[in-house]
Amino acid sequence: MGDGREQALAASLQHMRDRIDLACAEAGRDSSEVHLIVVTKTWPVDDVRRLADLGVRDMGENRDQEAKAKAAATPDLDITWHFIGQLQTNKANSVARYADVIHSVDRPELVAALERGAERADRTLTCLIQVDLEDGAARGRGGAAPSEVAALARAIEEAPHLRLGGIMGVAPLDEGDQPVASAAAFARLAHIHRELLADHPGASILSAGMSGDLEQAVAAGATHLRVGSAVLGDRPPLG
Repeated sequence: MGDGREQALAASLQHMRDRIDLACAEAGRDSSEVHLIVVTKTWPVDDVRRLADLGVRDMGENRDQEAKAKAAATPDLDITWHFIGQLQTNKANSVARYADVIHSVDRPELVAALERGAERADRTLTCLIQVDLEDGAARGRGGAAPSEVAALARAIEEAPHLRLGGIMGVAPLDEGDQPVASAAAFARLAHIHRELLADHPGASILSAGMSGDLEQAVAAGATHLRVGSAVLGDRPPLG
């Protein structure tokens, strides 16, 4: 699709990779340790194909209806689909049929629902535990309390069709110094991750950081970044 849109995406991707390289250099890390997930929500499936042509292999979505349609339209592409939004238990069966990695597992009922869906689909899903970094003050983004992580990890590992991949977190919004707030939140998430790794050494994924705070996430040890607008531009309105 060698069109103007693909050229714009190529330029944005290069800028993003340069940012990641610089952040890794400043953190003393190898950039190969950090994986970019491009969040394609509200963008058309043509952009998914353009991104795939440009070498992107990890795509993120947060609404089942949209994600399901895009996955169904791109069976020929070598893509890992990441479901990153809050997930209702009644959508788990659907998501289990196409998503490869679920970033938002935050309660035992969802673990059970995903296991049932994965069993029906005869698939194995990688699950990340979403941790609430807002101290319960604003649960709109979901997330388990840090004290609940160990029990959720055990539940995932006991599910035959689920694999414990690691943890995910979203930095709380701060009207003051957002970089400082993000850095503190991600440092806390990294500490929780280290505690998880002590009992589950295979849970190596630390999903943290988006367009505005990826540098702080990389400094804290993030392995996966979830970036949308910095690559694709301002999102079109929802249909």
